[in-house]
Amino acid sequence: MFLELIPPSDITHECEGFLWQNFNTRFPNHQLFAVHQVAERVEALGQFVMKTRRTLKGHGNKVLCMDWCKDKRRIVSSSQEHAVTMPCTWVMACAYAPSGCAIACGGLDNKCSVYPLTFDKNENMAAKKKSVAMHTNYLSACSFTNSDMQILTASGDGTCALWDVESGQLLQSFHGHGADVLCLDLAPSETGNTFVSGGCDKKAMVWDMRSGQCIQSFETHDSDINSVRYYPSGDAFASGSDDATCRLYDLRADREVAIYSKESIIFGASSVDFSLSGRLLFAGYNDYTINVWDVLKGSRVSILFGHENRVSTLRVSPDGTAFCSGSWDHTLRVSTGGTWLVCFNRKGQGQGLGQEN
Repeated sequence: MFLELIPPSDITHECEGFLWQNFNTRFPNHQLFAVHQVAERVEALGQFVMKTRRTLKGHGNKVLCMDWCKDKRRIVSSSQEHAVTMPCTWVMACAYAPSGCAIACGGLDNKCSVYPLTFDKNENMAAKKKSVAMHTNYLSACSFTNSDMQILTASGDGTCALWDVESGQLLQSFHGHGADVLCLDLAPSETGNTFVSGGCDKKAMVWDMRSGQCIQSFETHDSDINSVRYYPSGDAFASGSDDATCRLYDLRADREVAIYSKESIIFGASSVDFSLSGRLLFAGYNDYTINVWDVLKGSRVSILFGHENRVSTLRVSPDGTAFCSGSWDHTLRVSTGGTWLVCFNRKGQGQGLGQEN
């Protein structure tokens, strides 16, 4: 069962690219028009119901981070009692390697450590730990690049860094944030060697991994940026902030193009992620809820209750069929929703094909 049915393969690219192609065609000078004005003829998704399918109760304290394995069957998570099944200081970030054969984690020890996975309960994983990265303050985020050989890290020391996993050598450092860096996300592989970061200086910055230079910077939030996530096509990214808003930035237009907020939402957004087609934006909030936004229309199409404390992390599965959320209530929840079939014709007009539960 899908959160959102991905359009048939022959129109997937058109569906994902419609927003940005239409924007640049109608407004070549990138005038100040919002996304919902560009997509005014697109059919709205309407409301749908999400359901929690699994509640995972292995942690004894606040869940802080999680990541999916690319096989869609396994999840790695960590909590305040450092229960990544290995002894380490309070873990604030974790990531699965693309091969699924290793995980990386780090936190208040200022380091990023990589552990090989054998799934042998009798094997001492800590003995095989490899310390890869060392910052001068806590590690807030980490992400493998498109191979197991390199890893990106973000830190409370205000920097991001690219490391060689095998040797532990620093390959590139990224300086420019004026305060703690809280999050990062790697661009889809086909769009080039870039990543985006966000932090306590209210800035979202796009970096070239080869040169170490900041190539774009956005400062429209009113508070810390807790989460950033690339749009599936790589032409845009979303951010979630303590100012209770999520925002969408078009990289080709070099500006913010949408704000996702409601007067009733007064707590910060802690984590964001896109559906596989890019039509939906999932956002976890400190008021214990998960809100789902129609990216084109700017409207909220669903809200999920169930967590009993703030939602700290949220990720859509690699195949788009579910998402997992972690919370300070010590649990992870795997949820799915109704199935929406939405196609787009060449004029960008939506044609709803149906819904399944």
